[in-house]
Amino acid sequence: MRGMSDNLNHMKKTTRREFVIRGSVAAAGLMGVTGLTAAAGGLGAMAEAETKQKRQRVFVASGAKAGIVAFDWDAEHALLSLVGPAAEIQTVDWVALSPDKKYLYAVAEVDSFNGRATGEVASFALKNGKLTPLSARNSASKGTCHLAVDATGTVLVAADYGGGSAASFQIKDGVISELVWSEHYTGHGPNLERQKEAHAHFISYSPDNRFVYVNDLGGDVIHIYKLDVASAKLTGAGEYKARPGAGPRTLHFHPNGKVAYSVNELDSTVDVLEWHKADGSLTLIDRVEILPAGDTGPKWGCDSVITRDGRFVYVAHRGSDFILSLKADPETGKLTPMERTPAGGKIPRSFVLDPTENWVLVANQNSDYVSIFERDTKTGRIQKVGRNFAVATPMGIVFA
Repeated sequence: MRGMSDNLNHMKKTTRREFVIRGSVAAAGLMGVTGLTAAAGGLGAMAEAETKQKRQRVFVASGAKAGIVAFDWDAEHALLSLVGPAAEIQTVDWVALSPDKKYLYAVAEVDSFNGRATGEVASFALKNGKLTPLSARNSASKGTCHLAVDATGTVLVAADYGGGSAASFQIKDGVISELVWSEHYTGHGPNLERQKEAHAHFISYSPDNRFVYVNDLGGDVIHIYKLDVASAKLTGAGEYKARPGAGPRTLHFHPNGKVAYSVNELDSTVDVLEWHKADGSLTLIDRVEILPAGDTGPKWGCDSVITRDGRFVYVAHRGSDFILSLKADPETGKLTPMERTPAGGKIPRSFVLDPTENWVLVANQNSDYVSIFERDTKTGRIQKVGRNFAVATPMGIVFA
C-alpha cells in the first residue's frame, strides 16, 4: 500500500531493517515473558540507547497470573520492550487510567473476593511508570469484566458479567470507596446458549458526562442512567432495546458528540445510534454487518475503536479473528465498510491505537501475544502483516 510505504520512508533508514529484526526477536519470545526478556536483551546496546528516550509506558491486562504487565513503547520502531510484572492481581479483564493519568484501575473477573461472591475492583497509584496498590473493593456480584472512570476522575462504574449487575464507586486521590450504588438485572434474550440471564458487559459515559450506559449482552438492552457526580449514584433514565438476540457488548461515542456505536456480539452487527443530549436516549440510525455476506462462521462481534478525527472506525471480531476497517462521516457518523484485516492471532479481545495513531495494537487473548500492525493515517487502511510480542492471556491495553 502506497500510504504505508510513504509512512515508513519518513522514518530513519534503519527503521525498516530494525522492524524486521525485532519482529523476529518478538516471535522467538512467544514461549513466555522470560523468553521475550532474553530475546530483547540481544538487540544490542546501540538500538537500546537509540530508543530509550522515545519510550512510553504501556500496561497490558493479563487474564493469567501475570496480572498487569508493563512494557515500554517506541512508536518510531513499533517496538514493545518488556519491563516486567507491574501488579499482582489475577484474572484481570480490563484496565483504565484516570483522566490525569495518575492512577490506574483494574477489574478481576473472579467469582469470589474477600470471602464474598463478587469480582474485584482495584486501584493503583502510577508514578514514574510504576504501580503502587491503593485500594481493592468488592463489586456487586461475580465475574467483574469492565470498568470506566468518568471525566472528573471521581466516579468509577463496573460491570459484572457473571452476576448480571453494575456498581458505582466514589474515587478520592485514587482510592475507591465501598460500593455506593448497584443494580442487578433480570432480563434475558432468545439465545438459549448465551442469554439465559443478564450479562452486564461494558460501561460508558455520555460526551457531556451526564449519563452512564451499561451494555447488557444477555438482556439485549443498553441501560441508561443519570449520573450524580457528587455522590456517584445512578438514577434510571431509560434504555435502548437492541434487536432480539443481538447481544450488545460495547458502546463508544463518536467525537462529534452526536453518534454512538454499539457492537453486538451475538449477531455480529454494529448499531449506529443517535445520541440525544436532552435526555441521554439512543435511537437506531443504521445497522452495519461485521461479517461478509454469506459468512456462516462464529458470530462474536467484539470491540470498536474510533480515530480522534472521527474519520475511521475499527471493529474487532473474535472467532473469525479480524479487524474490520470502516470509513466514518465526521459529521453524521455514517459508516462505510472498507476491508477486513487478520488480527494476527486468536480471539482479539480488545485493541487500541497508539498515541500517534500510526499503529494498531491487538490483544490476542488465546494466542498469548499482542500483535502490532501499521496503520495509514490518510487512508485508514491497516497493514495485513504485523509482529507479535508475548504476554500471557492479554485482555486490555493502556498507554500511560
